[in-house]
Parts: sequence; structure tokens; C-alpha cells
Amino acid sequence: MNSGYHTSWKVASEHREDPAYRAAGRRMDFAQAVYDRRSALGWSTTELARRAELSEEDVEAIEESSVEPTLELIERLATALEAGARIDPRSSPEFRFEGYAA
Repeated sequence: MNSGYHTSWKVASEHREDPAYRAAGRRMDFAQAVYDRRSALGWSTTELARRAELSEEDVEAIEESSVEPTLELIERLATALEAGARIDPRSSPEFRFEGYAA
């Protein structure tokens, strides 16, 4: 029986350390962290854009992994998302936003 195409992807270990591969992974983790926190707050992309003083297109690009997470952008989004930003290259995902304790 055929299990289907692309049921699992295998990346050779030498490619995992490639700077472009690592950068793409950071963008994906950042995108997922923004989406997860925004969704947890029940906000639309329009609401996050308003709070972060970004365009809705900017927020959508971030959530599509098209934007490199600069320190300035991380700080802006953390403030808007009412959260701290945690970056740990030893974990997966490497990036997440954590809401402040009440």
C-alpha cells in the first residue's frame, strides 16, 4: 500500500546548519508565534496591525514567514501582543511570545 507522497520530509544534517535553512526556520517560528499569540487574544490581523502601528499587509507578511524578525520588530510586536518574547535556539520552536502573568 502506498503511504502517499511527502508524508515525511527528511533533511540531511549538513543542510540543517546552512544559514539560509536556519533563517527560514526562524522566520517560520516567528510567524507561528505571532499567529498563536494573536489568535489566543482573539484578535484579527487588522487589530494587531492597529496596535503595532503596522499595516495589515505587514502583519500578513509576518504570518506568512516572509519577514525577518528584527529586534525592533520583535519589540514592537511584543508590546502590541502584551507579551514577552522568548528566543531559545536549543528548543523547537525557537521563538515564542509569552503573555505576562496576571
